[in-house]
Amino acid sequence: MAATPPPEHLRDEVESVLIGEAEIAARVRELAADIERDFAGKDLLVVALLTGTVPFLADLIRHIALPMRLDFMGVSSYGSSTAPGELVFTKELRLEARDRDVLLVDDILDTGKTLRAVIDKLNALQPRSLKTCVLLEKKSRRTEAIPADYIGFEVPDEFVIGYGLDYAERYRNLPFIGVLKESAVSGEQ
Repeated sequence: MAATPPPEHLRDEVESVLIGEAEIAARVRELAADIERDFAGKDLLVVALLTGTVPFLADLIRHIALPMRLDFMGVSSYGSSTAPGELVFTKELRLEARDRDVLLVDDILDTGKTLRAVIDKLNALQPRSLKTCVLLEKKSRRTEAIPADYIGFEVPDEFVIGYGLDYAERYRNLPFIGVLKESAVSGEQ
């Protein structure tokens, strides 16, 4: 994963492009193939965490040719800053998870606190099986001993944005994963 310069119009805010659009697309297809193989013959319930997961989720499920239901949970642990705050569930599941094969999809596995809380909540609903899929993993920040079953990329301990990931609700629409400059985070723009 070699960092490249960001597009010209983003160079004041984005340090580098960590993972490019083509690399993301190829890896998402690989993850989908692994998931399809592992859940073959099952009626899958995909549970995605809002909002950062949406671009990844949309690309991922387009490549999974299995019977599938889709539902969302809203979980928030950040305010408008980069510091994690109190975990709040903002949307509950609408579909039944009991005795279902569940795939939990999230954008990033960082400290593990959010994923731990969501897994605990889903396990209380008694699914037949529960596996997790994350686009990005930051092993260096892990405080909860929680692995993901499917991982797109491991990233360094940098503030990453793009492809659904945000800073203060910005940058979600970027087609790549980039590193946000410290000056953009600290408001020195």
